[in-house]
Amino acid sequence: QVQPVESGGGLVQAGDSLRLSCAASGSTFGSYAVAWFRQAPGKEREFVASIRWSGGGTWYGTSVKGRFSIMKDRAISAVVLQMNSLESEDTAVYYCAVGRPIVSTMQNPEAYYYWGQGTTVTVSS
Repeated sequence: QVQPVESGGGLVQAGDSLRLSCAASGSTFGSYAVAWFRQAPGKEREFVASIRWSGGGTWYGTSVKGRFSIMKDRAISAVVLQMNSLESEDTAVYYCAVGRPIVSTMQNPEAYYYWGQGTTVTVSS
């Protein structure tokens, strides 16, 4: 079992950058895919980005493509979400999720087995 643990949320201004990190507590990501989802107040959970820990491939949600980057930091065994050019619409709780989705389900939250507690990102305009 993999328990994802998020860190790095906070309050920033529009246009700023922020870096979120997801580490595997008690295990490693191994052959899993790791994704970031977010949920803003009153809205459904939204896919942000995902990456396969072993092997290639990254996927991005439409609203963050070109501004956010997901990457592996093997030195600390974590998946990092680099968020640039933040907008007020990026305000949400960001969750790290771990699973074994196929390509067609990479953006589906039901394809992920383990979820972190979430970290809050607030972007002021």
